[in-house]
Amino acid sequence: QVQLVESGGGLVQPGGSLRLSCAASGTIFSNAGMGWYRQTPGKQRELVAAIGSGGRTNYADSVKGRFTVSRDNAKNTMYLQMNSLKPEDTAVYYCNLVNNGYYWGQGTQVTVSS
Repeated sequence: QVQLVESGGGLVQPGGSLRLSCAASGTIFSNAGMGWYRQTPGKQRELVAAIGSGGRTNYADSVKGRFTVSRDNAKNTMYLQMNSLKPEDTAVYYCNLVNNGYYWGQGTQVTVSS
């Protein structure tokens, strides 16, 4: 079955950087559309960034110019480089994969605080 495992979350000061990773197994990764979502308590999960099988990307307005999504098909892994982090970026970040189904990782906490 498809498994997604996120890593790289943690506590960082405002203005700092983090790099999230999402390792996939159980599917043909190169054919999949991938995305990063985030969620805070009491709010709906929102799209942060997405990358298609051909490498096309799109971003939420709130992260444009600060976050970069990428993928390494040889490693079955997607990344999210997050720079200039703000307290409002604090959330649980989830990896999503779409390929003959819709799959989620378990989430990784990102906390931006001084």
